[in-house]
Amino acid sequence: MKLALGTVQFGMPYGIANQTGQVALPQAQAMLQLASASGIDTLDTAIAYGDSETCLGAVGTQGFKLVTKLPAVPDDCADASDWIQQQVRASLQRLGVTAVYGLLLHRSEQLLGPNGAALFQTLQALKEAGQVQKVGVSIYSPSELESLTPRYHFDLVQAPFNLVDRRLYVTGWMQRLKDDDVEIHTRSAFLQGLLLMGQANIPPKFSPWKGLWEKWHHWLATQDASAVEACLAFPLSFPEIDRVVVGADSGSQLAQILSAAKCQSKRVVPDLQCEDEDLINPASWGAP
Repeated sequence: MKLALGTVQFGMPYGIANQTGQVALPQAQAMLQLASASGIDTLDTAIAYGDSETCLGAVGTQGFKLVTKLPAVPDDCADASDWIQQQVRASLQRLGVTAVYGLLLHRSEQLLGPNGAALFQTLQALKEAGQVQKVGVSIYSPSELESLTPRYHFDLVQAPFNLVDRRLYVTGWMQRLKDDDVEIHTRSAFLQGLLLMGQANIPPKFSPWKGLWEKWHHWLATQDASAVEACLAFPLSFPEIDRVVVGADSGSQLAQILSAAKCQSKRVVPDLQCEDEDLINPASWGAP
């Protein structure tokens, strides 16, 4: 199973299409049971995801590989190495584990700053101590890798990748990472739920890309594949990708995603490729 379960919704309301808010503890437990029974073996979280780590620690994560992320090191931090070690200790305590599978930096550009070498050395030390199996970065754009990879070797890279945002593939970085034996996790398969919305429900601020939505919904109207199936079929079709991280607001939504992932449609999905940062980077969307 190439799907990994993203757990940001376990810690905070998340996603432009989220109608139900934060996932409650009993529901989170049921979702993990469903994920495990369906062959999902990886959970994705982050220190910055509200109560997500605490929730995971409370419901238990036995049998899962955990990937978490460090927030940005504060600008006024006197000892970045000590700060990271403190963050990881607290993270492991919240998660109720002694080690995690992956530890990623949420702000990769800090590796290019004056503390960059010390940051990476600290990550490597955590690996050597057995607290972390793989270290790497979570990026917003493959262009971040241009300056990073000549200086650092990552075990794991997470990047956005979907029907609209195809940069990881078209820039050649997907193959370059795989050639360098880097594990690749992709996220944002549904563009935070935007690709699953009915055309009439798409917020007005996305009207500059009206033609893209019309093309997408015309394709959906002429196929017997759902939006969820098409959105998942695209990243799952790339052998270079090791895990496709998906989030869900409820157990029923997770069940729908799991069912859609099993549909091996051979249709050619529509070309919705767009390189406009105002659309493909949710950080630029502003308030809902």
